[in-house]
Amino acid sequence: MNKLLVFSAVLCCLCLGACDLIEYHPYDTRVSGQRHVNEANVQRIEQAMCGRTSYRFAVISDTQRAYDETADAVRAINARGDVDFVIHCGDVSDFGATREFLWQRDLLNGFAMPYVCLLGNHDCLGTGEDVFSEVFGDPDFAFTVGTTRFICLNTNAMEYDYSHPVPDFDFIGMQLEHLDPSIGRTVFVMHVRPFEFQFNNNVAQVFQLYLGQFPGMEFCIYGHEHKLAADDLFGDGVIYYGCADIAKRSYLLFTVKGADYACETVVF
Repeated sequence: MNKLLVFSAVLCCLCLGACDLIEYHPYDTRVSGQRHVNEANVQRIEQAMCGRTSYRFAVISDTQRAYDETADAVRAINARGDVDFVIHCGDVSDFGATREFLWQRDLLNGFAMPYVCLLGNHDCLGTGEDVFSEVFGDPDFAFTVGTTRFICLNTNAMEYDYSHPVPDFDFIGMQLEHLDPSIGRTVFVMHVRPFEFQFNNNVAQVFQLYLGQFPGMEFCIYGHEHKLAADDLFGDGVIYYGCADIAKRSYLLFTVKGADYACETVVF
């Protein structure tokens, strides 16, 4: 009888222990830890930057599979002590797997300053868009820094097979319609730029016409192409700044002082 009790106890422990070893499907959408990161950090940015006319922000992009480099970038940007917020231009994941989003979120949460993250084309793979929405938030969002409106867009049209409005002109139009009168400048951020094949280039010109309606249309920022760039894509004076992938160990640093700004590449 004692042997039977011991055997039963051991079997029970093995069964309970095995529960911790279960490997869920990589596209399981169950999310642990912090959710809706962008919403919380937008509030932090707007509260800290209210009324500011001078500030500095960093831009990183395409951190998929580059976990060591991402951790190094977080440490390097923190060490500066002069960056007010960070923008991630998308592709936190490579395969849209749930754990990729959670691993990257936990690394990015190491920033001493608030950050926001955009949706990339790789983030749309599998159930990635659902997990991104749960972890980071809506693929289209905006926030205000002083008198500048930052409008962040999902421009990964090919991932939707043109079945959804990407870019979403209704969202852009609502931003324009409800723009606070105090806003004097506008910055657009996206993962894929116009004229890249992932963008819906049937509406590229219309897209730029929409952007031109915003006050003080300053510049645009994007990622996706894993290289640095600065181009006047439409010949209208609006510069599109491309950010390299984090594996190249660099980020963009924007310094805004009143009506002037400067962009530099920082290698870490």
